[in-house]
Amino acid sequence: MMSRSVRKSRKPKFERYGWRSKKKLSKSWRRPRGLDNKLREHIAAKGAWVKVGYRRKREERGLHPSGFREVLVYNPRELANLMPDEVAVRIASGVGGRKREQIESEAASIGLKVLNPSSST
Repeated sequence: MMSRSVRKSRKPKFERYGWRSKKKLSKSWRRPRGLDNKLREHIAAKGAWVKVGYRRKREERGLHPSGFREVLVYNPRELANLMPDEVAVRIASGVGGRKREQIESEAASIGLKVLNPSSST
């Protein structure tokens, strides 16, 4: 099976038609609607059109780039029934320093990956 990064690199970048020529246009995809627009007419050299066929497989959707599924954690008790080979932990932003240290030490003992560790560690 092809890796996620290889599959992602083969997918074209869907950018708004004409964003290079007009400063006020953003890169984000918008459907071209002009009568003379070449991308709307599906002329291949003008860029790729967004289609459902470019979607990722269901198992891959929502995964962190590391390949783990993200779980938001608020306290150390929530780490108890997580599988280290499937899940990575993101500590919630409202968690303070003391509880954050407890969560990080508990995650290290279980073998869980913390996606946003504190800078002191």
